[in-house]
Amino acid sequence: MGLIGEVLLLPFAPVRGSGWVIRQVLNEAERLYYDPATVRAELAQLEERLEAGEIEEEEFDRIEDELLDRLEIGLRGGAGPGDGTAL
Repeated sequence: MGLIGEVLLLPFAPVRGSGWVIRQVLNEAERLYYDPATVRAELAQLEERLEAGEIEEEEFDRIEDELLDRLEIGLRGGAGPGDGTAL
């Protein structure tokens, strides 16, 4: 883009910068969400809640399935901009 284009788009620089920041935050949040270590810790907490009687078996099974799906995605390395899960 030429100098004139840059000058004309200068008023929009804060918007473009904000978009970049939002994408970075979303990417990091998604990375943590699918991180295998995080998911394994959540599975351990879930099992502790079941053993303590805080949740029913049916709820445990539902949440466990969701966590196992996240773990599978995280282990495949499939989370990210290329698979439609991020901006």
